[in-house]
Amino acid sequence: MDDLANVETLVSTRRTARVAPRLLVVDDEPDVCELMRHVLSREGYEVTTETTALRAIERIVAQTYDLVVADVSMPEMDGLTLCQTVSGIRPGLPIVLVTGHGSMDVVTRALRVGVRDFLTKPLDMAALLSAVARILGTAAASEGEPEINVTPSELKLASLLGDSQAMRQVRKMILDLAGSLTSVVIQGETGTGKEIIAQALHATSALRAGPFIALNCAAMPAGLLESELFGHAKGAFTDAKTARRGMLEQAEGGTLLLDEINELPLAMQPKLLRALQERTVRPLGTSREVAFNCRLIAAANQNLELEVKAKRFREDLYYRLDVVRIIVPPLRERGADILLLARHFLKRFSGRSRRVVSLSEAAAAKLLAYGWPGNVRELENCMERAVALAPQNELLVADLPDKIQRCKLPGAEAADGDSTESVGSLFDAERSHVLRAVKQFGGNKTRAAALLGIDRRTLYRRLMRYEAARSS
Repeated sequence: MDDLANVETLVSTRRTARVAPRLLVVDDEPDVCELMRHVLSREGYEVTTETTALRAIERIVAQTYDLVVADVSMPEMDGLTLCQTVSGIRPGLPIVLVTGHGSMDVVTRALRVGVRDFLTKPLDMAALLSAVARILGTAAASEGEPEINVTPSELKLASLLGDSQAMRQVRKMILDLAGSLTSVVIQGETGTGKEIIAQALHATSALRAGPFIALNCAAMPAGLLESELFGHAKGAFTDAKTARRGMLEQAEGGTLLLDEINELPLAMQPKLLRALQERTVRPLGTSREVAFNCRLIAAANQNLELEVKAKRFREDLYYRLDVVRIIVPPLRERGADILLLARHFLKRFSGRSRRVVSLSEAAAAKLLAYGWPGNVRELENCMERAVALAPQNELLVADLPDKIQRCKLPGAEAADGDSTESVGSLFDAERSHVLRAVKQFGGNKTRAAALLGIDRRTLYRRLMRYEAARSS
């Protein structure tokens, strides 16, 4: 993600190493590469990334590196084979191996080819920095553990996977708002990742050192919502056995997300408006005013303007909240992002207990054709289910939920899946999707191949096949 480079100017200044060792990061997921590059570069390292082992070997032959960080599970050539090749080219070059399987066989083979340390997935960035500093003997190692504070929320921007124009715009807005503490409304369908965007807004703000607290207005009974927001004194109501600070107070110096704010009861809305205007709350059962200082972000799965017109949401509260609005696109409008996310979830879930390493072309076409009413959350659940049930290394159409299997491909007739018409439509769907990916990156086939989850040679072969079909 190109926008991630800008995050470096938005986070707190870190201690930098006295030298700038050169690191090579190798992982077949571009976003994981960019995340590690971002974290390591902030600590003063010079970082190069590659998404294939073959390209990494080309770099190691041509250039000098001080350390390599490599994933075990990669297409074409796995991390262990890469390590063995590297040890032959550059004897003594230290390697840190990232693995989702800490089996004794993997460890034994890795030690034989010069691996100096092991990290497990999900990757802990503090552990990565500690391992690199220890192996290289940089300033951080001599001072003990690296002086870092890398939290999951600080790197949430990297979780907003997608190269569609819509997601690029979302990331740009997050970065544009980094210097502001203004109220934001995040609007999008259920399952589109509104809370992750709120966490990214918090992580790139001046309040990132403070707490991030989320309250789902739809999940909380109306009778308890006021107490949750404003707090209460001991004995304020039957079950109030102790005093409790409300979430507006608990979020002091940080961010409070009010999720599904369109479900906030009308009776509560004027009380929230007053609290936001006065920047004080009155806990239930007390007469005292308590000041609070936090940023409020609201998320809605409905259009608040329409809710105001329907008299289900107060107009004055709407204008207080809706200073800036971020529209989160539904998954069905994100094109190639569907396959990027599908392969991301495929790799995550297959690393737990089984090894489903690829997505068949037919299954990919079905995923693209399906409407995804549950958005990213539904896709995540779909891939977890498919990986759990897939009997082979490749995920097929038969492994997908029935409703996705029944989904018609663009231009396909209502015919048997093995018919000539269905196969032809799949070829056209694949060709259209691949050509869109190449066009999206301005003809850059390396980036297009990374997005599609294939290597460059496979992409070239497919482009030649499409050209031959067009000419025939």
